[in-house]
Amino acid sequence: MSAIALVSINCRVRELAPGFMVSLIVAAAATFLSEHYGAPVMLFALLLGLALNFLSADGKCKAGIEFTARTVLRIGVALLGMRITLEQIAALGWKPVALVVILVAVTISLSVVAAKALGFQRLFGMLTGGATAICGASAALALAAALPNHPQKERATLFTVIGVSALSTVAMILYPMIANWFGLSPQEAGVFLGATIHDVAQVVGAGYSMSPETGDTATVVKLMRVAMLLPVIVTAAMITRMQGADPTGKRPPLLPWFAVGFLILACVNSTGWVPTVVQGGVNELSRWCLVISISALGMKTQLKELASVGIKPILLMVGETAFLVALVLALMHWGL
Repeated sequence: MSAIALVSINCRVRELAPGFMVSLIVAAAATFLSEHYGAPVMLFALLLGLALNFLSADGKCKAGIEFTARTVLRIGVALLGMRITLEQIAALGWKPVALVVILVAVTISLSVVAAKALGFQRLFGMLTGGATAICGASAALALAAALPNHPQKERATLFTVIGVSALSTVAMILYPMIANWFGLSPQEAGVFLGATIHDVAQVVGAGYSMSPETGDTATVVKLMRVAMLLPVIVTAAMITRMQGADPTGKRPPLLPWFAVGFLILACVNSTGWVPTVVQGGVNELSRWCLVISISALGMKTQLKELASVGIKPILLMVGETAFLVALVLALMHWGL
């Protein structure tokens, strides 16, 4: 490597380091608070980031915060592929797979239509619908990375992450009660919890609070929803590409690089050759990347912008969540 290239890399690292380091510190603080107080780490990261939003206007931190909110986010999404194996999906049979495909397609489609009816951009409906139907905050961040740049995109993404994290926490407490009320068997309860609760951590918490069998089933069904992230990202990228929606005039790639990374890691993980310690390490790295990037995203957002959204987005997300529960219970009743 030439001396000029080394100098260029060194300058770039020095430019990005302050913003990245402050995002890392916020993520570490959010993780500490989450472990000691039991609330979602994404929510803590967002709130702490919002409290430090003045840093994004600072010359020293701005470039690093921008890099972290965009590139580190995409790395975290790609690493999510290490959670999935084809064997896990095949073990449950075709019915849960069909249920997951239907609920994701119907929920996102309905969310886009509802968002348009309420006067929002379709982009907001896809973000909230994807977060509700797939895997909560991680899906919202992944979709935001795939969708075109838009003046309101970051605000919509942040609001979606806040809403879906709060609803997921409520669901972790409420949904096991619903499963008991309907008299679901341990495996049925696992399918219900895994198909309806937004975030992976809350699915695990709710499932294993009922029984080990329920927890195992809920986790695998949830990971099947995570696997739907790839086709949804590709669909979003195709729509964006057809519309030519990026104001820079560049056509986005048909398959974003982080989606390719997600697919490759899922295939590698399916071989069974990946040691458990490596798998755990990659999953933990993915979690840290997402928490660090959401901290940076919080720092980029002004509180007054979030306060101006009104009641309609809240009603949209609550309605999507309630619809998902009703849809899953109906599909299970009809034999899926």
